[in-house]
Amino acid sequence: MQTLEVDLPDQTASKLCDAAQRLGVTPESLAQISIEEMLARLDLDFVAAASYVLEKNAALYRRLA
Repeated sequence: MQTLEVDLPDQTASKLCDAAQRLGVTPESLAQISIEEMLARLDLDFVAAASYVLEKNAALYRRLA
């Protein structure tokens, strides 16, 4: 596992700590989970965008084939 150091503004760090406490996890765990969820969403967004482009241009691709 790699360790990354991230500088957060005081207000953001405070919000992170408060949210982690409410959820009963460490701030580090909450940050890790949040990053993993965002990366997964980015992957889904890319797949959705690629599917949209392929579907939108399907007729063009058939003509070019």
